[in-house]
Amino acid sequence: MSRAVLEVTLVGFGAIGRSIFQRLGGSAHTRIAHIVVSPARVAALQAELGSAVQVSDQVPASSRLVLECAGHSALTQHVVPALAQGVECAVLSVGALSAAGLPEQLAQAAEQGQTQVHLLSGAIGGIDAIAAARLGGLTDVTYTGRKPPSGWRGTPAEQVVNLDTLTQPAVILQASAREAARLYPKNANVAATVSLAGLGLDATQVRLIADPGVTENIHEIMARGAFGEMHLTLRGQPLADNPKTSALTVLSALRFLHNRSAAVTL
Repeated sequence: MSRAVLEVTLVGFGAIGRSIFQRLGGSAHTRIAHIVVSPARVAALQAELGSAVQVSDQVPASSRLVLECAGHSALTQHVVPALAQGVECAVLSVGALSAAGLPEQLAQAAEQGQTQVHLLSGAIGGIDAIAAARLGGLTDVTYTGRKPPSGWRGTPAEQVVNLDTLTQPAVILQASAREAARLYPKNANVAATVSLAGLGLDATQVRLIADPGVTENIHEIMARGAFGEMHLTLRGQPLADNPKTSALTVLSALRFLHNRSAAVTL
């Protein structure tokens, strides 16, 4: 018996959304049926993509699965209402959950709609191990984000160190994941994902480092607990269309969609 095609509503069509859409173009099991963008973009994007997909500024009532890749404001504007209406949702903008009350808002909406919201791992690995270890008792989780000095331009790091003259690695922030997300919102997704899988936003420690000796964005996780100890280092390659975004972010969304239609999942 053939498996039904999984139809997805994609919220957002920037570099991540476009990459997901293009990569699913040849899939026999999953297709993007709807794309949600701002009202000003609807007509132009519909003309670009043609009749094979419906473009709108709201999540259609017929949606069964929403994949969000639009940024933090999309969670309150689109994901929360969709959950409350019983639409299952997957979220890439996990950093938004550092905002006070938003995790509870998502949970309440999902309970109201008797559905689920999935927080995708995005640019980082090891989230399954941290979430599993939490069940046995975690004692420490630390996330370290390391970038070249140019990667911190336009952030509060410019008030901490002189990014132009650095010759040695410099810690620009050491704080809780919640504080890191508040001060560095564009770098919040990985720290928030690690913290929500483990000890939470306030108990997870974050170190952000400007390092003139590296050219990549480097993520490091250390976790300790009853399970033992874990150290993970990930050197992420950027998305070709958007160097500020990890290619693994797109791949984590594709893996989630694959698992929704596959006979065997990992």
